[in-house]
Amino acid sequence: MKRIKWPVALATLFLMLLGWYLLYTQQIFRRVQANAELLSRVYTEVQEGLVSEDPTRETQALVELQRIVTESGVPLVVMGRGDTVITHVNLPFEVDDRTPEGQARIRSYVRRLDEEHPPVGDPLGAMHIHYGDSPEARSLRSVPFLQATGLLLTVLIGFLVIRYQRRAESEKAWTAMARELAHQLGTPLSSLAGWLEVLRLPAADRPGDLDDLDIAYSIGEDLERLERISHRFELIGREPELEPLSVRQVVEDLEGYLQARIPRLARKGVDLIVDIPQGLPRVMGNEVLLVWALENVVKNALDALAGRGGKITIYARAIGREWVSLRIRDTGPGVDAEIRDKLFEPGVSSKASGWGVGLALSRRIVEGVHKGRIELLESVEGTTFQIRLPAAKV
Repeated sequence: MKRIKWPVALATLFLMLLGWYLLYTQQIFRRVQANAELLSRVYTEVQEGLVSEDPTRETQALVELQRIVTESGVPLVVMGRGDTVITHVNLPFEVDDRTPEGQARIRSYVRRLDEEHPPVGDPLGAMHIHYGDSPEARSLRSVPFLQATGLLLTVLIGFLVIRYQRRAESEKAWTAMARELAHQLGTPLSSLAGWLEVLRLPAADRPGDLDDLDIAYSIGEDLERLERISHRFELIGREPELEPLSVRQVVEDLEGYLQARIPRLARKGVDLIVDIPQGLPRVMGNEVLLVWALENVVKNALDALAGRGGKITIYARAIGREWVSLRIRDTGPGVDAEIRDKLFEPGVSSKASGWGVGLALSRRIVEGVHKGRIELLESVEGTTFQIRLPAAKV
């Protein structure tokens, strides 16, 4: 089933409403122009009747005026003494004013007209006129309601679209998270399966003269890794408790973890440089999650340097008294301009085999859990990520 491009559909609907409104207002404008022309004709007939000395011309002028008024579409009812209907024009219904029923129906209609417009002339005199709105005025009455309806419809559809997109993004994020979990669990589980096969071999057939103690130590490392992965995903699924942390200690823990893995993760030599000055303010955070967020950013840098080598620098500085800034800079080729704006979205990756979860997780940890900010900075060379964390209140 083809996915609906909701932003395009919403934009199309908005343009349709806008086009309809422009056509409608243009029609009203033309009717107003026609009214101006009608008044000009009335004025012309009156002037000709006034200056003419021919009595028949005066009669013709009155007949023409009556025709013009009839063409205007304004409902008019002329009544005499005792509310007797004398004549009428442009009523919204067909009626025979010679019957009592017809007279009663017209009088009922006149009462509705009088609620909006006072009659012209003395109701107690021989003749008085009741009138209603012109077709243009009746059309203009509906404009605010149509505008409000169009606006509410646009807002409603926009709300539904945003809700749909958030749900789709959430489902996409959880799908990517499941893939990432399976990927991270796969390595230690494969290693455990391998050690199990080694244990089944006779001691003389084991590679490298491994004894049970060596195998047990390696199995312990894999189990520790499984426990760390499980703990991380447990914390990311809820609101963990935050405590004052030393940025220097967090980065040192990350450095110790990475130094043992950089030779395996990078094909060529990669230098890791850490510059964390003494005396930085502590930050409110969860150490396990912060290390994970930084690890994902550094792994992104390692992927950029794969096959070419280079340098990764991690340094931190205080920003006033409110924030602490951590920057991770690499000397890689930089980020493709096509994905810069959506680099932190789940499923977006510059690698053909990547899940696009690492940086999305980092944003979830930094911004969702720690109320900080992670961003890709403009850089002349390589790539620089900045993580800002709120300083702990002393």
